[in-house]
Amino acid sequence: MRVKKSVALVMALLLSACGYHLRGALVLPAGLKNIYLEGASPQLREQFNGVMKVSSVALASSPETAGMIVRIFNEDNQRRVLSLSSGGVANDFELNYRFEYEVVDSNNKVLMARQPVEIKREYFNSQLAVIAKENEETVIRNEMYQQAVRTVINSVRASLEAHPK
Repeated sequence: MRVKKSVALVMALLLSACGYHLRGALVLPAGLKNIYLEGASPQLREQFNGVMKVSSVALASSPETAGMIVRIFNEDNQRRVLSLSSGGVANDFELNYRFEYEVVDSNNKVLMARQPVEIKREYFNSQLAVIAKENEETVIRNEMYQQAVRTVINSVRASLEAHPK
């Protein structure tokens, strides 16, 4: 039993020493360790929370306790028909997700002015597998939210690294 624990401990130490981290985890600078997300939809908030949790960071529960506030404006999801079949049924769709965000510190000083984020995806809508295609759209939308979160975090990280306090 003691040997198993020792082996497990050695493996854990080796994995942490080689820079291993969970898939999806981000290495965040100190300025991103205490963030409050303001004005986001529940879906975006859920994805943001998931990425932060994997990165061992919790979102602040209020703007007063946060070191940095990410404000989301004009969040919009659209679905557009790209092509129709000969019977007039939609074959291809384009999903468009966009919003603007700005980052302020706890004193309401603007750290990053408003910036747009826009993500587009297309998918084929087979009329033979309607339920599967509805699930596919949900998966694609979740991936779009994940990409949006990574875009915001990477942009803020780059700004923090370029202008350290």
